[in-house]
Amino acid sequence: MCGSGEKLALFLHGFPESKFSWRAQLPLLAELGYTAWAPNLRGYGKSSRPEGIEAYQMEHLLADVGGLVDAARARGITGPVTLIAHDWGGAIAWAFALGNVRPLERFIVMNLPHPALFLKGLRTWAQLKRSWYVFFFQLPWLPEKLFTMRRAQLVADAFRNMAVSKDRFPDEVLEEYRKNALIPGAMTAMINYYRAAFRNKNGQADLTDPAILETPTLMIWGEEDSALGKELTYGTDKLVRDFTIRYMPQVSHWVQQEAPDAVNAMIKAWIKGEEVPQTGVRGQLLL
Repeated sequence: MCGSGEKLALFLHGFPESKFSWRAQLPLLAELGYTAWAPNLRGYGKSSRPEGIEAYQMEHLLADVGGLVDAARARGITGPVTLIAHDWGGAIAWAFALGNVRPLERFIVMNLPHPALFLKGLRTWAQLKRSWYVFFFQLPWLPEKLFTMRRAQLVADAFRNMAVSKDRFPDEVLEEYRKNALIPGAMTAMINYYRAAFRNKNGQADLTDPAILETPTLMIWGEEDSALGKELTYGTDKLVRDFTIRYMPQVSHWVQQEAPDAVNAMIKAWIKGEEVPQTGVRGQLLL
């Protein structure tokens, strides 16, 4: 938690991250007048970790986010809500915004496409190749066994190997994610997000002709994303009434950690109603 404003900025992290991934953005939102919360999602860190794949279906994840908004209201944080999300947090956030689970003033999403465009992309060979790990995660016990071997070396490798600017992921940062993955039961919970999503086809019919999202939306996209192709963003402007997108050349999937200064500059300008800056290579702001 950071800040004490009446408005709520709620951050949702991705896989295999944690609330730690928002360390550079929390102070910014506090500076902009928000109370900023970055919880560990269900199954991560010290959050509750229910057993079984069904416990990680989207309906439960949405209820968690709705409960956080309600908890903020109970604490006197009564102003509008801005939802800020990345990766798996982005999948939850898109569903939350499109389903109008709770009213949102703004939505900021990083490297996770609109679900209708993602579903369309999964019908292409290019995206299926990038998403190979989703199918691997359907196997019982083996994925978590491999990801926790050698003190969760594969978790550390996921960050450093995918990153363009590898200096943003020194050993002390990777250690945070290693420790998270090694909490008993955590890796299974994290992978159960993918298992639950793979098994649950509810709502896919609604994505063939989705309603227009009315919430003003900023999308920030690291172009060197080895898991999600840039083409998944094409057409988002037809699905969101008030849409702004900024691509970041030579920045990876881990966009808010790899280029925090540029990401923060974009968020700040957009919230203040100013022109959102562009970037050159590796998150260098263009003046």
